[in-house]
This record gives sequence, C-alpha cells and structure tokens, in this order.
Amino acid sequence: MNQRRYSYRAAASLIALACVTPSAAEAQVFGTAAEDANVSTDIVVTATRREERAVDVPIAVSALSGDKLAAINSSGQDIRFLSGRVPSLLAESSFGRTFPRFYIRGLGNTDFSSDAAQPVSVVYDNIALESPFLKAFPAFDLENIEVLKGPQGTLFGRNTPAGVIKLTSARPTDHYTGHAQASWATYNTVNSEVALSGPITDTLRFRVAGNLQHRDDWVKNDYAQTINERSFDGYDDLAGRVLLEYDNGPLNVLVNLHARHLRGSARVFRGNSIEPGTNDFVDGFDVEHTAQNGSNPQRLDGWGTNVQASYDFDGLGTLFSVTGWEKVNVFSRGDTDGSYPAAVPFSVETGSKARPREFTQELRFASAKFGDVSFQAGAYYFNQNLNTEAVSWTPENVRTNGNTAHLDNETYAVFGSAEYTPIEQLILRGGLRWTHDRKYSTLDAADGTQLSEGRVKGSKVSWDASATYKLDPDHALYARAASGYLGASLKNDAIAGVASQAKPQTTTSFEMGFKGQERGLVSYSADVFYMNTRNIQLTAVGGASNTTTLINARKAIGWGVEGEMTLTPVEGLILTAGGSYNFTKLKDRGLRVEPCSGGCTVLDPVVAGTSFVSIDGNRLPQAPRWIANWTAGYTYPVAENQEVFAYTDWAYRSSVNLFLYDSIEFTGKASLEGGLRAGWRDNRVGVEVAAFARNITNQIRIVGAIDFNNLTSMVNEPRIIGGEVKFHF
Repeated sequence: MNQRRYSYRAAASLIALACVTPSAAEAQVFGTAAEDANVSTDIVVTATRREERAVDVPIAVSALSGDKLAAINSSGQDIRFLSGRVPSLLAESSFGRTFPRFYIRGLGNTDFSSDAAQPVSVVYDNIALESPFLKAFPAFDLENIEVLKGPQGTLFGRNTPAGVIKLTSARPTDHYTGHAQASWATYNTVNSEVALSGPITDTLRFRVAGNLQHRDDWVKNDYAQTINERSFDGYDDLAGRVLLEYDNGPLNVLVNLHARHLRGSARVFRGNSIEPGTNDFVDGFDVEHTAQNGSNPQRLDGWGTNVQASYDFDGLGTLFSVTGWEKVNVFSRGDTDGSYPAAVPFSVETGSKARPREFTQELRFASAKFGDVSFQAGAYYFNQNLNTEAVSWTPENVRTNGNTAHLDNETYAVFGSAEYTPIEQLILRGGLRWTHDRKYSTLDAADGTQLSEGRVKGSKVSWDASATYKLDPDHALYARAASGYLGASLKNDAIAGVASQAKPQTTTSFEMGFKGQERGLVSYSADVFYMNTRNIQLTAVGGASNTTTLINARKAIGWGVEGEMTLTPVEGLILTAGGSYNFTKLKDRGLRVEPCSGGCTVLDPVVAGTSFVSIDGNRLPQAPRWIANWTAGYTYPVAENQEVFAYTDWAYRSSVNLFLYDSIEFTGKASLEGGLRAGWRDNRVGVEVAAFARNITNQIRIVGAIDFNNLTSMVNEPRIIGGEVKFHF
C-alpha cells in the first residue's frame, strides 16, 4: 500500500446557496459580475424537470455552483464535502470514498450492506443511481448541484422520500473554451482538473474533462508485529468524462461516456479510541496514528454511459428520452475491530466484493403552455443486477471466502403532473406516479449451496400538490403536500434459510415557505415542514451477535425549520448564511434492538428478560437537530482586470446519535469546521493563484463507529493547507 502516487485535481464550480443566492451577486466577488446591479439575478433550477426561476418553484431547493464549491472541495474531498453545506443535509460513510450515505431532514439509512437502499436519491446527469457505490462518482466540471428537500416521488420516483441530490455536468459549448487547475497540500494532497470544450461542426460539439486526486498514506500504523500495511488512508482517484452533443434545430442528442479508477485505503477504523463512560477520545489519541494488525486496501473500477435526447414539437412541447447504463467493480477490506488481537475480545477482519450493474430508461413529454395549463407525462424502467461476495481473514492473514449473494431489482413506473395558472399571481400544481417494484435475492455458501432465497414485489402511488402565490415578480409564498416511498427491502438470513423482508417505507410531508429577493442587495428563503414516515426501514448494526438486522418501525415523525440568505451590503462583499432545525422521533412501543457488546453506556431501558433495549421515542441516527453554514467573500481591485480576493466558509452541526440506541460513547459531539481561500486573479488573461485551508481549527470529531466488540470510531479529516493555480482559456 505504500506506493508513490501522483495526480491532478480541480473543481471548476461556484456555489450559490439554493433558491436564495443571486448568481450575479456571487459573481461580483469572483470577478465575473454584471456591472449593472439591476441586471437580473434570477436563479434557475430544474427541480420540477423544467427550467424555472427558483422563486417560482414550490420546493425547498438549494442550487450550488461555482467558487464556493471550489473552496469547500479544495482539499481533495469526495462527494461527502456537501455535508452541512446545505440546510438539513448530512453525509457520512464507513467505506470511505466509495459508499456515501446521505441524510436529508433526518431521513437516511445507516446500513453498510451493498444492497442497502437509501431514501436520498442521487441523480447524476438525469440518471437515478441506486447503488451507493455509483453515488460516489466524483463531482467535477459541473454546471450545478441542486439539493431538493422533502419527498420527490412524482417526478423522480421511488427511493426519494427524503429528497434528491441532482448533479449536472457542464455541457459542450459552441465556442472553444477550457480550464485547468492544480493544487498541492498537506500529506502530499495533489488535485487537478482539466476541461476542454468547443465545436466540431455547426451542429456537433464536444467536451472532455478529467479529474485526478491523490493523497499519501498519512495514518501511521504503530503495531510493530503487523504483517500488513505500515500506513493508511491515502488514495489515487482518477475520473474522466467525454460529452458529444448534436444540436440541429428541434433535435438535440447528448452522449455521455464516463469512467473512474480508484486505488487507495478503505475507511480507517480506530479501535479502543473512545474513553469508556464518555464520548471523548482516550488520552493520547493521535489522528495521525493507529495500531492494528489488519489491512484495508480498496479498489474501484467503473464506467457508464448515457444518451439524453430531446425533440421539440413546435408549439406543442418536447419529448425527452434518457437512457443510462452503469457498472462498477469494488473491493474493500478492513480491520473492523480497528486494533490488534491482544487489544480486543476477538479479531474481526472482513472484506467484500460488489459488482452492481444498472440500466435505466425514461421517456417524458413536457407540453408547451396551452392557455393556463401545461403538463408532463412519462414512463420509466429500471433494472439492477448486483453480485456480492463476503471475504474474511485470520490474524495470520489467511483468507477465507464467504457467502455470495445475488440481487435482481426491477422497477416500472408511469407518471404525470399538471400546472394550472388561474390568475397571473397563482400557480397550482399536482402530480401522480404509479410504480411497480420487484426484487429477487439469493445467498449461497462458498461451495455454491443455496442458503436462503427471498422475493418481494408491490405497487405504490406517489403524489404531490402545491400552490405558489406571487406577491410580486420577486417574492412568493408556497405550500406543498407530497408523498414518497422507499421500496421494500430484503436481507438474506443463512440460518432461517429465507430472506427477511421490510415493508415499503412511505413518507408524507407538508411544507410552507417564502422566497424573495431585493435585486442586487439581499435574497432569502425560509420554510417550515412536518413529515410522517410509516413503516420506516431501520438497520440495527452490531450488538452481541455482531450482525446487521433489517427491521420496520411503525413510524417516525419529523418537523423543522430551514432558511437561507445572501447579502451584498457593499460592492465586492458578499455574505451568506443558511441553517436548519430538525426534530425527529421514532414512535413504536414494541421497537427494540440489541445494543453494543463493547462496554458502552446504554441509556435506553432494557426489555425485561432479554438483551434488548427499547428505542421507542429515540431520534433517528445521524440526524442532528441543528445545521448551520455561513460564508463571507470580498474582492478588491488592484489594477485593471486584476483583483485580490478572500473567502471563508463555516459549517456547524449539533450532536448526533451514531446508532438507533442511545449511549454516551456513541453520541457524536457537535462539530464546527471552517475553511479559508485567498489569492489573486487576472480576469483578462484567465489566471488565478490562491492559498487555502480546510478544517482550519484542526477540530477532530467522531463521525461514525463500529459497536461489534470494542469502542471503535471513525473520524473526520484533519487540517489541510495548500496552494493552487487555475488557468481559464
């Protein structure tokens, strides 16, 4: 694992905080502002599958693009850099860079199984990605990122009861343009990005982009008797994308081919790192050191392609076709106990191989507006084929092949939505989606003997209804009710000989909000919401049996408040702030789980005569009550077309439960991370030089844990300091 690696990385993007950040005001800080403050500052989003002004959309949506993204991603992070940067959004992982888990408004799934379904959908270039391994594709050379909060079942389908993270790549251009960026930072973190775009003919154009990230193994292994790695947590991560667009009047076809190659470390588990009876680190804890006898390599190779075609029927509407194919091969190995044999009751070192394949096809017709009415209608098909294999190793590094599993997952859906404007100020919308799901799962022993088998199928109708009332062109009130669901799940059980099942999870949400802007000065949005999730799917992880168990709880409720604001008080200065409060609660008197077996201090009541505790009334895991973020950027001209700039960003989240049960040790402390980026640019020649720092206070927090047999934690990244250079041409 100790190998010399090099790479190039970058990020060309600029974050404008969702429905509130005026893009021209953001641009003023970073050298591309319109000179006239009265120029339109409208944010355009595609949350309703059409391009619309954010102020007209009855959804709490945050649109991210630009320099803020470049700042928060400057230390070589993966897609988890979004965590806390948008109200109500959290991201974490126990696999490192290959398996992100997202939570919106407290709803998520802590399951680390390869077949786990998540209630937050990631839609990359209009392709809904089911496998968590596919959701980890790097975010580079993007046009924007949109975070849609609340159920999005009508237009985006199943597995969206919490929301959608929608990433859109930058498209080919009709003129030659490009950019290149490289940075170097702590732990030999080398990032770079390059993109080139332009015309081939009058009707054909291209875009090519590449993204490379590297970090040395920076966590030293102090266990002298190990026969495995002496250091961990480095990576080489390479991704690329080629776009070819044909545009000839009414017909537009965009072909997308992309691939990723990753070699590095899986997540570093830090055994015996929590002081019993507290949620503090043990004395002497050092984020740059660990002591374990295991190995944790990680490999990923994947590629995909999609074709997006549209045909405009003049005066009637547009027909869209989106076809996607994705595949990836992943191998991860980890010292699950995070230590060495003498320091734990028993040694656990496990690994897995996963090979998901996914095909999607959508046809959708979006009508023109006929008088006061417009509509959308379509059909959708999805097929997933997933093969996994469990592997384990002895302390002597002897490999044992384990069980293999297979999952077939198929979905059919038809949907429609309509918009009616009875008066100029009022927009009424409604939609329905019917979905049919089918899953088939098997579990086989290493010798091929079938151990279990399971089938599940079902149909569901999702709906939404909303109203937007425009006080004037720049201010609007909205109300929305919507439903979304997470499809039924299977979990193979070798002992029972059949896969356990979890019923579909259904969320109903009610939301009211306000959006507005005073052009060139301030923009803002705020919303309140209530959600009721029935048959919520939960995964009980660990316990004395060292297993993961799939369960349904009767319901979970949640309510909260969200808001964002952008202020431009003087020329060259822009301030942003966003925040959320989320209350979540499980409600099921019979809900019980087996708590940790590693000596943690459990706070939940024990169910008499059992080793289980009641979790009725607990908040959801990885669901902080408070999330807040704020930024400040200032640009000062020093010569014609030249300027210096400084930008700082901060993200806060309150404490979180790491598991379903409450315990002192497995309560993650509140965290506050900040970043700073400052430099000089020449807008005429397209050159920028900057220095940056991430986690500038070097605050280390427990962000995840393993409760199998000892107090094992996962932590955030330490302080990263570096410099970068950009070229635009």
